[in-house]
Amino acid sequence: MGTTRISAVRPEQAGPLTKLLYRIAKRRLGEVPEPFAVTANHGKLLAASAIHEVLVERASAQLPANIREIAVYRAAWVVGCSWCVDFGAMLMKHGDLDIARLEHIADYETSPLYSADERAAIAYTDAMTETPTTVTDDQVADLEKRFGRAGVIELTYQISLENSRSRFNSALGITAQGFSTDSCRVPWAQD
Repeated sequence: MGTTRISAVRPEQAGPLTKLLYRIAKRRLGEVPEPFAVTANHGKLLAASAIHEVLVERASAQLPANIREIAVYRAAWVVGCSWCVDFGAMLMKHGDLDIARLEHIADYETSPLYSADERAAIAYTDAMTETPTTVTDDQVADLEKRFGRAGVIELTYQISLENSRSRFNSALGITAQGFSTDSCRVPWAQD
């Protein structure tokens, strides 16, 4: 387990707002997410990010959970963010979604474990995550038929947000924290 390129802010170093946000995160997730603790080095961005994440979570209700979560997971997987893959697996596990099939995400196109809707969402995720993007008019039209216009907007927003999260975490050396297992490490207990 490596250390992050910028240290997490320990609770004793945190200001009152950050301490409050840490308590809320720990109550909701069982532990403070390391990206959260690293972002705490810029308190205003931490607050903005936390508010944004809550608002996006509440607003995302157009897509079936399995479609949204598999697309977000795939974006993290493609970027190579172990933290996001770990956290995404935990979210799917707690959402009663089948996480065993994540082992076959590389073969989604041929695996019988993925539905046609999931395959379409994963292919769109791949096209959005490539640099430059390779999304086609046909993909968007197909997704609109499957999920409606608001569903396509939600899917696109979720994939782009996960690209941002994954690239942030990867750039700062934030790796899997153990959310998908029963041994979540504490960000400031790495000494």
